[in-house]
Amino acid sequence: MTSEERRPAPDWVGDVGLGVKAWVGETPSTPTAPGSRQPGGPAGSTGDEEPGRPRRSARSGRQKGGAGGRARHRTWEEREAAKLARAEAAAAEVEADPEAVARRVLLDTLTGQARTRQELADKLAKRGVPDEIAAGLLDRFTEVGLIDDAAFARQWVESRHRSRGLAPRALRQELRRKGVADEAAAEALEQIDDDDQRAAARALVDKKLRSMRGLEPQVATRRLAGLLARKGYSSGLAFAVVREALADVEGVDDLEPPDL
Repeated sequence: MTSEERRPAPDWVGDVGLGVKAWVGETPSTPTAPGSRQPGGPAGSTGDEEPGRPRRSARSGRQKGGAGGRARHRTWEEREAAKLARAEAAAAEVEADPEAVARRVLLDTLTGQARTRQELADKLAKRGVPDEIAAGLLDRFTEVGLIDDAAFARQWVESRHRSRGLAPRALRQELRRKGVADEAAAEALEQIDDDDQRAAARALVDKKLRSMRGLEPQVATRRLAGLLARKGYSSGLAFAVVREALADVEGVDDLEPPDL
């Protein structure tokens, strides 16, 4: 397709959840009115459990037997046979229509959460989808914007740094394990500057200090510096932040750098 023939990018580009819905032809759901039946629920169900009324167990319809009316548990051989039967059925489904299976796997996996191309390729390989078909669908999903490793990396870095306080070194390792290219990872990590790192490290130390009252300064220093090291911070920054935090709390200003 030439650039002249390309249509303008749809409104959902950049939002994987909306993109998946657009792909399968769904429209955004609307809130369910009180008392109405939930989509996919049984007739007469409102989605709200009646107070004091026990929920019907999925096992209630199973045939019971044995002493005391207990449900019979399957033997190990029966469980293994059922597992083998499911595997054989899945393999037969892939053999019958591998492209349909691959498309469904991709859409199900992407619903509600972005994934990297490598993660999706691993899932397809695990389902036994042939490499050629997997590569073609992954290319197509990338073309329409449902797979975007650079966007994934930016979102991952912002989220993990904010929620877990991870330093760039730790974040780079996580992105590499997910198959994000080094260039895309480096670009995403540019969001975090030195001030951001120091502020995040100090927040981690301050939170941990609440449970370390009464410890000797040297012990507290080792533990706090170890915490920051596990989060990916350099030893120099870790000690500087720990020393500053302890000085603010206890007036300690003569600690030696810990052995990291």
